[in-house]
Amino acid sequence: MAINFNLNDLQAFRTVAELSSFRKAADALHVSQPAFSRRIEKLEEALGVKLLERTTRKVSLTAVGRDFDRKVQQLLDDLDNTLLGIRGVAGTRMGEVTIACVPSTVYYYLSQVVSRYHERYPKIRVRVFDAGANDVLAAVARSEADFGLNFIGSQEPDIEFKPLLEERFVAACRRDHPLAKKRKVGWAELGQYDFISVSKTSGNRLLLDQALAGLPGRPQAIYEAQHVTTMLGLVEAGLGVAAVPSLAMPGADHPLLVSVPLVDPIVTRKVGLIRRKGRPLSPAAQQLYDFFAEMKGKRALAAKRAPA
Repeated sequence: MAINFNLNDLQAFRTVAELSSFRKAADALHVSQPAFSRRIEKLEEALGVKLLERTTRKVSLTAVGRDFDRKVQQLLDDLDNTLLGIRGVAGTRMGEVTIACVPSTVYYYLSQVVSRYHERYPKIRVRVFDAGANDVLAAVARSEADFGLNFIGSQEPDIEFKPLLEERFVAACRRDHPLAKKRKVGWAELGQYDFISVSKTSGNRLLLDQALAGLPGRPQAIYEAQHVTTMLGLVEAGLGVAAVPSLAMPGADHPLLVSVPLVDPIVTRKVGLIRRKGRPLSPAAQQLYDFFAEMKGKRALAAKRAPA
């Protein structure tokens, strides 16, 4: 029996499955909504099954539709992989990559890698899922993200952890703060000032609690925040000082913030790429994954962020 549908019909199905809206999907593919609806009807008639549940407000996948969606996505990824071998196709490639990452890596690390990636593949959409370390790990494990940027995951049996760099924790303070002119500061000395910390649910908090267990005079939080980026906002507002990963800090030319190396003890964390073992990445995701390896080789960002 001949299969009476084509690649355009499959792309239409994938688009509406992602956007959950016929109107948005039609706009994304630059076709009229009636023409888009005919593509979906043609596909369902050819397969003899109902792929979508449609209401006046929402479009959702049926059980068969969810299974078919996974297979279509793999089929389109395989096709994309084949096209990668054709010279000159890079500038016109389309697709989507979802990367999960801890927020402290976004502003001054992830953003630079994604910027370079976009220059080479301008039509590939990149989704960034920024969340706590445990949520990033879970998103990768559940295949909700293609891969992740995290500092935990090396001990998980189903997760491959590829180290990128090791960074130390630094004291974040305003330039007009007494600590700003020091070459280094001990944790006990940091505890003499109003201290801003991440909450107990944070992976950074767990790492620091383990490293500083039993340390006399360790800082006690006056303020708590969910994310490192929020802590830096509080520091910038003059509410206190904080201990943050060096990657989270802006460069030396920032008008308000400065970082000072923390010692006694020196606390570090290893940041790396995480992905599910045995699950191949789509061509678009593999390219972005490889970009991080390039940045590691050049060590440009790591050198820029390393405190004295």
